[in-house]
Amino acid sequence: RFNQDDIPADQAPAMEAVVAALVGLAEPWLAVQVWARLKEFYAPEEDDPMRTVEAVDLTVEAVNPHGGRRVFTARDYPAFILTDLAAVAFFNFFTTPTNNNIIK
Repeated sequence: RFNQDDIPADQAPAMEAVVAALVGLAEPWLAVQVWARLKEFYAPEEDDPMRTVEAVDLTVEAVNPHGGRRVFTARDYPAFILTDLAAVAFFNFFTTPTNNNIIK
């Protein structure tokens, strides 16, 4: 678990991308928990039809003002797949043991 103050300044742009994906819900939901997973996604190009890219896949648990609870995934919201290199670097910062950021 991390809060905004734990995020290094050089990781701020990636965090902004994550927040933008969440704000993009445009529904009266408040995120209460976010899971981020590093995955490889199929991203074909004309020159390389078997190309894959690393991406951060978000899953968001949210509540609404009426007490409803829902889990949002990239299946419903493709913006929750962050292929930006900064988002992958952001994920790796918090999951690389050499950064001493791993939660035990």
